[in-house]
Amino acid sequence: MVDVSAKPVTARSARARGFIRMGSAALSAIRRRDVPKGDPLEIARIAGIAAAKRTSELIPLCHPLPLTHVDVTTRLRHNGVEIEARATTNAQTGVEMEALSAVTVAALTVYDMAKALDKGMEITGIYLVEKTGGQRGDYRRGGDAARRRTR
Repeated sequence: MVDVSAKPVTARSARARGFIRMGSAALSAIRRRDVPKGDPLEIARIAGIAAAKRTSELIPLCHPLPLTHVDVTTRLRHNGVEIEARATTNAQTGVEMEALSAVTVAALTVYDMAKALDKGMEITGIYLVEKTGGQRGDYRRGGDAARRRTR
């Protein structure tokens, strides 16, 4: 692990986004809340939050962080589900990996819950939207080209 002991504790946040593309039958079932395993969007939200909290267990060299907030939201689109996660902390290192882990696991959860309806779903377009705080300053992804590709 990188030694962050000399870095000051600062407020940090990160926001990530991803997409799971699926056929109209699976999307309609999700919209009607008629998926055999239950509501994939709510379970994905919970799974994403849990993943953010366990990121250092999943990614070998990630520092464990005291998260102060994690939020995962899902939005139905015409060809799938857009997932967004935000993570915040007061720490010596950033929370980008926590936000990205939350989005990834949320997308995998949607896949797992709807795979009986559509095995051809595609998880795509996972990326960091922005991060704030830290020694290197803020970052905001330029343009919205990646988001457009996922729709």
